[in-house]
Amino acid sequence: MLTAQTPAPAPAKAPPAPAAAKSPSAVPGIAPLPGLPNLWVSGVPPVPPALSQRVQQYLESRSAQLLDVSADGQQVLISTRFADVNQLHLVEMPLGARTQLTFTKEPINRARFLPGNPQIIFYLQDTGGGEFFQVLRLDRRTGRSELLTDGKSRHEELVMSKDGRWLAYAGTGRNGKDTDVYVAPTSDPKQAKRVTEAEGSWAPLEFSNDGSKLLVRQYRAADDADLSVVDVKTNARTQLTPKEGKGSVESAVFTPDGQGVYVATDRYSDFAEVYRLPLTGTPPAAPPSLTKSVRWNVQDLELSPDGRKLAVAVNEEGFGKLYLLDTRTQALSPVETPRGVIAQVRFPSKRSDRVAFSLTSARVPLDVFTVDLGTKKTTRWTRSEVGGLDPETFVEPELVRYPSTDGVKVPAFLYLPKNAKGKVPVVVMFHGGPEGQSQPLFSAQTQLMVTELGMAVLLPNVRGSEGYGKAYRAMDDGVKREASLADIGATLDFVASRPELDAARVGIYGGSYGGYMTLVTAAFFPERIKAAVDVVGISSLPSFLQNTQAYRRDLRRAEYGDERDPAVRKVQERISPLGSVDRIRAALFVQQGANDPRVPQSEAEQVVQAVRKKGSDVWYLLATDEGHGFQKKTNRDMAQTTALMFFEKHLLGPAAEQGSGPAGGR
Repeated sequence: MLTAQTPAPAPAKAPPAPAAAKSPSAVPGIAPLPGLPNLWVSGVPPVPPALSQRVQQYLESRSAQLLDVSADGQQVLISTRFADVNQLHLVEMPLGARTQLTFTKEPINRARFLPGNPQIIFYLQDTGGGEFFQVLRLDRRTGRSELLTDGKSRHEELVMSKDGRWLAYAGTGRNGKDTDVYVAPTSDPKQAKRVTEAEGSWAPLEFSNDGSKLLVRQYRAADDADLSVVDVKTNARTQLTPKEGKGSVESAVFTPDGQGVYVATDRYSDFAEVYRLPLTGTPPAAPPSLTKSVRWNVQDLELSPDGRKLAVAVNEEGFGKLYLLDTRTQALSPVETPRGVIAQVRFPSKRSDRVAFSLTSARVPLDVFTVDLGTKKTTRWTRSEVGGLDPETFVEPELVRYPSTDGVKVPAFLYLPKNAKGKVPVVVMFHGGPEGQSQPLFSAQTQLMVTELGMAVLLPNVRGSEGYGKAYRAMDDGVKREASLADIGATLDFVASRPELDAARVGIYGGSYGGYMTLVTAAFFPERIKAAVDVVGISSLPSFLQNTQAYRRDLRRAEYGDERDPAVRKVQERISPLGSVDRIRAALFVQQGANDPRVPQSEAEQVVQAVRKKGSDVWYLLATDEGHGFQKKTNRDMAQTTALMFFEKHLLGPAAEQGSGPAGGR
């Protein structure tokens, strides 16, 4: 009880109101999502609980990417996710436990064992999706990682010498623009030295058996790269590809005798084939192809430790095929593997009877497999979960082709819902790149739309796509991109030609360059689509080229044309969606990562604001801890769920069902 001598306590002060978070965006009205402070939205309604429940199992799907294999082939190093992002895991027997090795908040998707000591692992990691990757070394005995690079430059590639003495990687430390090759002793990896110091983008590919030489690639564009060999001690560099002409360099390894290289290139053919080039002397004008019987792109090479077998991974119309080239007889023989898309081919450094690889298909998430080359038996090492769903219920795509202008026939993969009654809506999904390729790999988002929502999904590979020869890939270069937009009209015509598909209910979805194609479709074919989801897409080619990171600007000018040339810029502006936003009639949803070094945030915000200025509503989702896409599970789940909600509203809702048929396109 209070007495007269006891003064009453002063009224308690209300706690200060939390300071409002500073907006990471210039879009008015944007605010963080409750409980998800790194996700900011404007115009995006809450997700209905019923939809969240329907999609949850699909979003729990995971994958396992092969990163390396131990010398004896008894351990595989993989990247997979059990929490929010991919981390390093070890698997020590087929379908054995995935033992987690790293526990960080940022994803890790590239790593290598130290040859001779698998207790040491080198890996690359960035922060917030900005792609300024750093090289780190993990000591598995202590669980501790050590930063080996400067913490601010961008680094890529990890190449180990076979004896474990040397590590090579690429980095922009010299001037922030050019990418040089660095070599460091693994005994003291902070003592790295530059072995190339030249303008452009250079990267290491492989050490020679004795570690004295290093293959490096200079990359200018998808159709313009050169291969050189560098003396690690003196830095002397010799170009192995001819100085005249140009072509790709997909992969390269030293020959067993160390006197030459096997290189996969399209320099001498429409497709990337395997050739043997000498280390000294003048490169042959037209060397014989070692894979001429396979008229598709070779994308990866790996030599067996005994030097007798060259593993050749081929992309045959989107599907992966594995071949073995006998280095003595030059005979090429296929290796039977499950049907799917193959990547990351690896021989154990002390075993030539087994090859490991990653594989995915429409019903199989990316997983790790090995093939015993003696018994021909394939063994699955990881079985990634698909949220408890039955993979047999997933839909396999149909490979289709349809005509466009200039004699082009566009290849595409069509997913149709099972037991559909009547015409179904369709979502056209454009790949990025532009030199990318849609392939029949596992996609939880695609299966969600097809299996759960009853929509068809069409994945076109319009001209400019990889995988169909260099002539096809070059058909959209520079100002030729304007003519390539006819493939969008051809795609919509194909939709109208199929009796199962409802051409009055078409949605468009794409990321990066696919986001550009999405916006182009909305702007230049406005009467033919209902909804468009643009993820980290380009809205203006000139502003994109001016604002992308310096280290990649010249690489992109080689593809899109130089915006500093008035004639080129005129075409770029004409085919940029930003200049035609007044024509957009479809509902629009834009998703962006704030730290995107490739397609900056400004590309998303200028189109959002321009469309809103003309009176149309736009949904906008911004992730402040992501870059060129969404890697963190929480963010990715929200991005995919809201995209599904958007398509469900505009393609399946009552208003969509009442829509009229499409008018003629551009």
